[in-house]
Amino acid sequence: MTIGKKTLGPQTLLYPMPAFLIGATVEGKANFMTAAWSGIANSSPPMVTVALQHHRHTLKGIKENGTFSLNVPPVGLVKETDYCGIVSGSREDKVSTCNFSVFHGKLKTAPLIEECPVNLECRMVHLLNLGSHALVIGQVEEVFVSEDCLTDGQPDAARINPLIFVVGTAKTYHCLGEFIAPAFSVGTELKKK
Repeated sequence: MTIGKKTLGPQTLLYPMPAFLIGATVEGKANFMTAAWSGIANSSPPMVTVALQHHRHTLKGIKENGTFSLNVPPVGLVKETDYCGIVSGSREDKVSTCNFSVFHGKLKTAPLIEECPVNLECRMVHLLNLGSHALVIGQVEEVFVSEDCLTDGQPDAARINPLIFVVGTAKTYHCLGEFIAPAFSVGTELKKK
């Protein structure tokens, strides 16, 4: 064992985790749930993943239609994001409670949230049973970004101001921190001359 380290056993302890709102049409109705176990899977074609427990109402809609959306909520939607993670869409109309403005892209069955600055419209390409969770792999069919969150035509993380979920001593939401250094650049200082 490394000195100064304590073992915690096998677990999914990563920092930070995104707080996404995953959308699906379930029995003809738009529904959204919060998921932090999501990420990028592939660049060409562009694919994302989301891990959902098998009993989730949203997963039912993903299976039903083969489509879903991944919506990036800003810090200003922290209450709505948390609500969508603690209430089931099988019992509550989350869209109405949260006052979400729902729109659809070309897939027609993947509801998207207008108030979220970034929306990925996805077609399910794989569904893997991993045990406690199903891993949904979706091909991104279209990306929508709010115009006020673009700088020189590109998404600007500072303007998007995404929510970040943090586990540990307290489960909390955070925002992006300060700029540290330019990527693909600062590391060149360590290159041998």
